Parts: sequence; C-alpha cells; structure tokens
Amino acid sequence: MNKYIVVNHPENWAVLSENVEIISAQSYLTNPKYSKLKKARIFNLCKDYSYQSKGYYVSLLAEARGHMAIPTVKNIVDLREPKLVKIVSEEFEDVIQKSLKSIKASEFTLSIYFGQNVAQKYKELSAMFYRHFQIPFLRVNFVRTIKWNIKSIKAISEAEIPEDHKESMHHFAAQYFSKKRYDTPRQNIAEYDLAILVKQGDPAPPSNSKAIKRFVELAEKMNFYVEVVSPKDLSRLSAFDALFIRQSTEVNNEAYAFARKAQQEGIALVDYPDAILKCCNKVFMAEALENAGIATPKTVIVHKANTHQVLEITGLPVVLKSPDSTFSFGVKKAGTEEEYKELVQQMLKKSDLVIAQEFSPSDYDWRIGILDNKPLFACRYYMAKGHWQIYNWDAKKKDDQDGNADCLPIEKVPPKILEMALKSAKLMGQGLYGIDIKEVNKRPMVIEINDNPNIDFGVEDAFYGDQVYIEILSALKSRLKKGEI
Repeated sequence: MNKYIVVNHPENWAVLSENVEIISAQSYLTNPKYSKLKKARIFNLCKDYSYQSKGYYVSLLAEARGHMAIPTVKNIVDLREPKLVKIVSEEFEDVIQKSLKSIKASEFTLSIYFGQNVAQKYKELSAMFYRHFQIPFLRVNFVRTIKWNIKSIKAISEAEIPEDHKESMHHFAAQYFSKKRYDTPRQNIAEYDLAILVKQGDPAPPSNSKAIKRFVELAEKMNFYVEVVSPKDLSRLSAFDALFIRQSTEVNNEAYAFARKAQQEGIALVDYPDAILKCCNKVFMAEALENAGIATPKTVIVHKANTHQVLEITGLPVVLKSPDSTFSFGVKKAGTEEEYKELVQQMLKKSDLVIAQEFSPSDYDWRIGILDNKPLFACRYYMAKGHWQIYNWDAKKKDDQDGNADCLPIEKVPPKILEMALKSAKLMGQGLYGIDIKEVNKRPMVIEINDNPNIDFGVEDAFYGDQVYIEILSALKSRLKKGEI
C-alpha cells in the first residue's frame, strides 16, 4: 500500500522515512494523481484540523477516495467536541490518577507523538489517548484540584514541538511509519431501550410529530421501551441500548455528538457518525460519486486557484453549494458571471473548498429511501411553487416553502433510477439514506445522498404505511441481536 505524509509545507518537514512519501495538502486535495490512487494510507499531519480547513479536507477526501486516513474525520471532530472530551476524562479516570499521582505541581502537560511520550512512565497513558483519538501530535493539559482532571486536549503542529522533544519524536515517527497495523478503539454493546432524538424548534425536522408518535407506538409493540429525548439529554444516553436520530444532522450540532457517543458506547443506532460526516459534506460526496463512476451534473470542487476555470465546465446558470449545506440551506444559483464571482468569493471565505454544479432543471426529484442497502420507499418531490428547488426557504407563505410529493411502490420505480440509488447508498455503508436523483433528458443523475432522510407521516409512508417504521425499528433490533453498532 502507498503511504503518504500530508503536510502544509513539505519543504519544512523534518520527519523523514523511507517507507513514506511526503506531499503537500494542496497537492493531495487538487492533483488528480492522488484522487485516482486505488490503495493508499494517508498520514494527515497538517498544522490545522479545524472544520473546513485543508487538514479537515485531507482526511475527508481520503475517505471519499477509499484511502485509509489517520486521523479520520471522526477523530478530528471528536477532538473539538467538549462533551466527548468529558466522556474520555471519565473513562480514563483510573489510568490518569495512577499515572500522575507522583507529580507535585498543580498542572501538567502531556505531549504525545505517534502514541508515545518522551518519558516511559507515561507510556500507558499516552497510548490510551492515542488509541482513542488517533491524532499524531497531541497535547493534553491536566489540572489538579482534589484529583487530576483533563483541562484541554488539542492537536499540535510540528512547529509547536519543543526542540528537546524533537529527537524523540523523530524516533517515534520512524517506529510508527514502519508499522503495518495501527490501533483502533474497540466497543461493546448492551440491550433493549430506545431513545429517539428530537429537537424542538428544528427548522427542518426529518420527521413530523405524527411520524414520531407512530415510531413510538410501533416500537412499544416490538418490545422496546421508548423515550423521545432532546439534545440536553446527552449525559443520559448511556442508559439506552439503541438510538434513532430524528433531529437535523450536521457535523457541528448535537446530533453528531449523540451519534459518536452512541458508537463509542456500543449503542445500536441510526444514523452512524460516518454517515453524518460524509453526507453532510458536499465535497466528500462529489469526490465519492465521481470515483464510483456514478453520474451527477457536471461538478467542480472549487478552491481559490481554480475559480476562473469553473464556468468553462459547468456553464451558466451554475449552482453553488456550501460543503455542509442541508435541506437546501447554503445552496445558491448564479445566473451571470458577476453573480458567480460574488457568491463564490463569499463562500470561500467560510470554507477552503466549495461545490459548483451544472444547473439541471426538472419538474421533480426522485427520493429513494434505502435502509441497509435495501429499498425502503420511493417518492417524487416536486419543486416548490415558482422555485427551482424542492424547498424555498424565502417563500412568504409557509405553504409555499416546499412542493408536493407522491409516494409509489418500489416496483414502479424505473430500474435505472433504483439501481443508481442502491449503488450510491452502498458508498456510504450500512444505514438509512435518501438518494435524490434527477432525470434530465432521460438521463438519471444523483443530486444528493441524505444521511437523515425525511420519514413524515402522510408522505414517505403514504404507500407502505406502518411497514416503513417497522423496517427501521427492525434494523435497530437486528443490530442489537447481532452485536452490531
């Protein structure tokens, strides 16, 4: 397998290894050579992993390309989630107290380089943090009151490593990059109580109140104890055996924290954190669909260096999408070159990468619901009144915000639409997905893969009725019985 260390400035990089090639983040993100590689392990040592930075996108696109990334996007997001850091502190309590008991000062900093520390006595503690977060350069600050507590956990760049640590760090790096296996945390599972996560005031809830009521009623008949929980109930999640997320999902909201904690604690769930990370980012989706040979409207991943080339590929009008736009939020249409330049400049201030897509008008979008790689429901969503999308959030009347929909049997879906939907969902793995497909001039094209598709009473259940709810609940029960999460 090809191994690459990805950094911001290779010319300044001091860690060398005969087993690994050092390349820049810009090259990995934009050079077609790397997107076409079939097998690669990517060691992401960028100086910044913040959301939508180059470091974030290196790990995200590595996963889209089928490359093995260290750290993964899940690891990166975990690191900046305070609730998850608190969970780690509680789980590591015994090892922390044992490892730091001889320190007399009230504060202590542990620097971890590829899972090791310069002092052997912190070997167990360092390895434990690395197994959990998988971040190559990690700094953990502790503070002592009655006992030792974690004050902060952060990723650091090579430039932040003290000079007197660098020789040891180079030694650890050489050991690390010669390995063939890399540790990952293991998880366990429990029993049969179900939490359904719902957020009051959600601007675009994935299930209406009647659908939630139906989920509860049917789950109770299937021998689940059910509670509808809210975002403030994260600390209670450990009391449940299964989690079904019915809150809008984004990387930066509570739904991801719930999904990640559920996965860490062996709780059966829908949606998986991987699904949230991948489906909520249009950059990942564009790359994954292209690599799988799945037709989409002409698509360009836009960065500051290629903005002048985009319209040659997409033409006008052009649709611009923020990487993490959901339910048509953050999706804009530019009708002129001037409008395009203005919009793309605004978007690139918030994210290093933006999606530009050929405008493909149609009367309706297909939505094929897929659960664990099997079709669940089929709908046609019509465009909102006088608008080019199925949602029009600027509509003056609430009734005009979305278009009509009809639901039909799976066997009535054109085979090429169904085949494309199943192939697209397979890219994301097990879980519940809604695949949006347009048919333009009899040519189907995937527009979106949704990790948290609507299941609304009277819409997605209009043909199959209770069977839609039962299939999802049965999938959760199956995960519990098989010990899957």
